Amino acid sequence: MKANPRRLAADPSFPRKLVASAPLTVLALLAACVPAPKAPPPTPRPVPTQAPPPAAPPPASWQDAPQTAGDWRMTAPGTATFADGLVTLRCNRQAGTVTLARSGSASAPSLTVRTSESARTLAASATTTGLSVDLPARDGLLDSMAFSKGRFAIEAPGTATLYVPSWTEVSRVVEDCR
Repeated sequence: MKANPRRLAADPSFPRKLVASAPLTVLALLAACVPAPKAPPPTPRPVPTQAPPPAAPPPASWQDAPQTAGDWRMTAPGTATFADGLVTLRCNRQAGTVTLARSGSASAPSLTVRTSESARTLAASATTTGLSVDLPARDGLLDSMAFSKGRFAIEAPGTATLYVPSWTEVSRVVEDCR
């Protein structure tokens, strides 16, 4: 529908209506310029925590356990050390014995030696650095340690078990004492 200019001019209240509606028009225009309220920041999603991987099951046999890190070294004639003194084999020719020493503090003075052929618990003496056992040079346990399939284990109560390789240094100390 078209606006009739004659009718607008004929209506004497038209200017008053225009003036009366001006403030409302201005307010409507200003309201359109106001920015829309900001949306609240998104709530952070909780990061799912991963459960720690399950601990590796203990080996079925001590022979399957990983070898203790370290190497055997001949430190003197008739003396060999493993892992910088973690285990020491020392020949005492006058007494005809081989001393097996393990460093670390144990809760009881005993050592258990496991080889591929045998296992024996030995009464040990406490030393300033750990435990030691004197074995006769012809003791079969020394041969079992020397010829064990790849390694032998040394256990002391309250300490980690050592899985020691049966390298030639073990045989050399035993043979030096015989």
